[in-house]
Amino acid sequence: MIISRSSPPDRFDAVIIGGGHNGLTCACYLAKSGLSVGVFERRSILGGAAVTEEFHPGFRNSTASYTVSLLNPKIIQDLRLAEYGLQIIERPMQNFLPLPDGRALTAGPALADTLASVRQFSARDAERLPHYFKRLEAIVAILREQLLQTPPVSTRRLRDLWSTLQLGRQFRALAAEQQRDVHEFFTRSAGELLDSWFETDALKALYGFDAIVGNYASPYTPGTGYVLLHHVFGEVNGKTGVWGHAMGGMGSITQAMARAAEALGVHLELDTPVKTILIDRARARGIELDDGRTIAARAVAANVGPKILFLKLLPAAALPPEFRARIERFRMGSATFRMNVALSELPHFTAAPSDGSDTHLGAGIIMAPSLEYLDRAHAHARLEGYSREPVIEMLIPSTLDTTLAPPGAHVASLFCQHFAPQLPAGRSWHEERDAAASRILDTVDRYAPNFRASVLGQSALSPLDLEEKFALTGGDIFHGALSLDQLWAARPVLGYGDYRTPVQALYLCGAGAHPGGGVTGIPGHNAAREILRDSQRNSVRGSP
Repeated sequence: MIISRSSPPDRFDAVIIGGGHNGLTCACYLAKSGLSVGVFERRSILGGAAVTEEFHPGFRNSTASYTVSLLNPKIIQDLRLAEYGLQIIERPMQNFLPLPDGRALTAGPALADTLASVRQFSARDAERLPHYFKRLEAIVAILREQLLQTPPVSTRRLRDLWSTLQLGRQFRALAAEQQRDVHEFFTRSAGELLDSWFETDALKALYGFDAIVGNYASPYTPGTGYVLLHHVFGEVNGKTGVWGHAMGGMGSITQAMARAAEALGVHLELDTPVKTILIDRARARGIELDDGRTIAARAVAANVGPKILFLKLLPAAALPPEFRARIERFRMGSATFRMNVALSELPHFTAAPSDGSDTHLGAGIIMAPSLEYLDRAHAHARLEGYSREPVIEMLIPSTLDTTLAPPGAHVASLFCQHFAPQLPAGRSWHEERDAAASRILDTVDRYAPNFRASVLGQSALSPLDLEEKFALTGGDIFHGALSLDQLWAARPVLGYGDYRTPVQALYLCGAGAHPGGGVTGIPGHNAAREILRDSQRNSVRGSP
């Protein structure tokens, strides 16, 4: 299906494989610089995993990705996404963590509110929390500066040497205490770090949750300290460290990007899977589509995961054997199970705030009372395939956005961990999806006893469903684990962290490149800059 106004050309300056948010971002920046660009998407809707779809008659919601904070403000501004309909609002309360004993911990909307809630559990933790935030922000500030930078791949290349020196200067400019903090967060587990700071189980669980979002690991797994950092570098409307809702669901982000792309003359096609990348003399020359068409291009950018790009879309002979072997070992699988439910009424939490307000229903509602709970959920998944007591974050976006459900009714997003990408031998996710979904609903019911009875309809996506529907290998929402061996200059493979690949004129513009997953748009932005640097037209057409 062609959604552009023009007839389909058979030649472009650049073609993009996959119309997810990073592919659309890359396309927009290339088109802004004057290149002719075509985007080819296998599904019947643009947006990749950032889409809004009807899942029950009259009920719509974000299908996979479900909340916004990491979308880079430079991209929002450069692509004029607000002018194309994007509106993001801040959550009225950041988080609500109900506990089995009827108490609850809340975070936000202001620091004073968070401290007041923490103080009910521990005066000591309330005193230490602002210092923790200050130390965390110093580390995150370095990460933010690196997000829009291309990782160096060789100190023999002048710009790589310069960027390496700049990063070293930034680190050396930190006080010794801050340098030690950076080292700890990059090498230790989130659980160890949080245990050293706080005594309250609920508080540690609240921040430990960030360390296992889309991460098939225990909070005590080394390296989870970085995953925690990855989820706190975002901002909403200029406020850092907060989360928000895109009005109309996450699809409103990619629909705004699609409108921006159309205005820039990008050719957009749906229902158009790519069969293979055309190679001639070790250089990408275009793509062949499933329908038999061939599209020539001076550059090809892939907004798909590394395993799909290198193991499925390229002939084996196109890659050095050692590189291909490392891609085969690239770790995938975020252990994520994703549900949307249509509700006849709002859930009534036993641990609802005593003031009687419903502000907590607009928060990220985390059902995981301790780090030990998070650890057990991971252990059960490793042993049995999925958690006996899943980790759940619930959002009820219809409390903020009345366009998603009929009057008086609501929709809820359930983002759940841990569900193994592959079940033990002899078991299939297609057969066990419903049992896993039932376990999730039972878990929510323990905190909000009216929940299950209020469910009018639901959609459930196991790791296998996420792979089949969105081409997320192993159901991995990040296109690859955010482990220290798969970050920065080593994402996806050391020596190819600059969005280029062993095939000339072939680029990786998705979350399998720096800085990784989340709805950021940054891989697409950065890849476009490198494509333009390599383009003969770069000198007159600029770069992002």
